[in-house]
Amino acid sequence: MRGLISRALIATILLIGAGRVLAQEPPPISTQPRVEGPDISSERRGSPLETLESLAGEGKRESSEIETDRDSFTPATSTTPRGRFILEAAYSFIDNRGVKETHSFPEFLLRYGLTERIELRLGWNAEIGGAGSNVSGSTGGEPFAEPGVVEREYNICYGIKVGITDQGRLLPRSAIIVQVFTPTGGSSGVSTATAFLASYAAGWELPNRWRFETAIRYGLDSEHGDRFSDWAPSAVLRIPIGEKLATHIEYFGLATSGKEANTTRHYISPGVHYLVTPDLEVGFRLGWGLNDQSARFFVNTGFGWRF
Repeated sequence: MRGLISRALIATILLIGAGRVLAQEPPPISTQPRVEGPDISSERRGSPLETLESLAGEGKRESSEIETDRDSFTPATSTTPRGRFILEAAYSFIDNRGVKETHSFPEFLLRYGLTERIELRLGWNAEIGGAGSNVSGSTGGEPFAEPGVVEREYNICYGIKVGITDQGRLLPRSAIIVQVFTPTGGSSGVSTATAFLASYAAGWELPNRWRFETAIRYGLDSEHGDRFSDWAPSAVLRIPIGEKLATHIEYFGLATSGKEANTTRHYISPGVHYLVTPDLEVGFRLGWGLNDQSARFFVNTGFGWRF
């Protein structure tokens, strides 16, 4: 009798549980059509920009603060953010040995971010004195006058800068710059040949926010019909002081090869730059020549504005 009652009780419990499962309503099925977001990438699909980005390796390289090429001889390893401009301008005074001093201005350079890794560059400069300006990373320059003579040279530059790698462990952030300089006027006898200049820059940001960057520059130039090559290695250590102020110490050298009378110059150059806003920087640097073929000293001051 007890076994019969137990089996009946178990059966009753199973029936009640099954009824509850059957009584549950299935979840409602949405009849609203699925809304797909716009395919932003399709806007550039097959476009020249997509081709450029695929060749350079598309990726975001924008810095929260402006990084100019003008605040040291070594160019920045960053590129201008896509769709934005960086305007740079500066003045250099160079106390040459054996020839008149040189004034270089406005060292104008306009950079435009075509993609996240590719920027276009356009510049203009005037050099007045006994030698070309060779202390700025954005200009070339060799002596173009005889002692006691003041000459003028004006040139336009145009080119491209491409970001190559981003920093990762031992891999540096790097970029290449290719540009040409075409004289647009000046004193009679000044070279009218177009000069070619290519630079490779690489650097690392250290855990303490210090940055070490180095570069090598190669150029093809001429002087009075004498064609020759320029080589310019450089290295700079950038040290932040607070959030807006930073200083640096830099070495750079310039040497010619294939010239009738080759020259070698070495410089040491400290500098300081200040961020007025994240998009506006002002800076000052000076330097001294380390051998007799170098200028005695130089000063350079200027600004960079990102918009």
